[in-house]
Amino acid sequence: MAANREGWIRVRGSLPALVLGLLLLALATGVSSSSPKGLACRRETAKTQEAPVRQEPNQPRHSHPAFQERVKERRQMVLRQIELRGVTDPSVLEAMRAVPRHAFVPSAQRAYAYEDRPLYIGHEQTISQPYIVAFMTEALRLDPNSTVLEIGTGSGYQAAVCAQIAREVHTIEIVEPLAKSATEVLAQLGYTNVHVKAGDGYFGWPEKGPFDAIIGTAAAGQVPPPLIEQLKKGGRMILPVEDDYGLQRLILLTKDEQGQLHSKDVLPVRFVPMTGRVQEPSKGPDR
Repeated sequence: MAANREGWIRVRGSLPALVLGLLLLALATGVSSSSPKGLACRRETAKTQEAPVRQEPNQPRHSHPAFQERVKERRQMVLRQIELRGVTDPSVLEAMRAVPRHAFVPSAQRAYAYEDRPLYIGHEQTISQPYIVAFMTEALRLDPNSTVLEIGTGSGYQAAVCAQIAREVHTIEIVEPLAKSATEVLAQLGYTNVHVKAGDGYFGWPEKGPFDAIIGTAAAGQVPPPLIEQLKKGGRMILPVEDDYGLQRLILLTKDEQGQLHSKDVLPVRFVPMTGRVQEPSKGPDR
């Protein structure tokens, strides 16, 4: 009996500690696992564990000093040249405020980088007027998951603006020295989500397509058929087209979910001509 009583006393003596431990555990977790709140927490935890991890876009970290230079000029450019002309997409406005346009022009032109005009960048090419860059970017309706194809890299500025918003930008430049210099500038500024290729943009970049958006920055007499093929269903393409009288206009092409194209004239413009295959007479389907 003594042994039994002693054993009972030991168990009884441990009960307060056991109860206290359970109470502390309940207080630490905040809710009982069997309560409605506890079940909700467990379900939420399970959902969090099962949900796929969202990959962040490869947008630049803006560590290069150029991003901190001439900030006030960029803000004034956006306000006076872009917002007042009707561009309203917040992501486009923020991209235009962020990208240092002066880093994409030759040193002799940098004093004019934020003026309301295109600038000469060599090789008979120009960097587009800021408003046109913003207008065309807004027309594409980019989001952080978009993949973009650009025809005519030029300085790399338009690609950088798109890359501030989109996940990936693939851009093609037929003038090899410009393709090389744009690659260098974009890399220096930290645009790891822009990929430059020297080549004829007429044929697009089929191994990287199809694309959510395609933008052309040189005028042709027709829309190259390979670009139409590389545009996703639901995608949008904007580019300048020149008529028989030498007049240019931006056209916006949309491809619906059935693969049908819809075209709309949106703005009269003046771009440098597209060169390469597009200048040759039509000779059947391109491969």
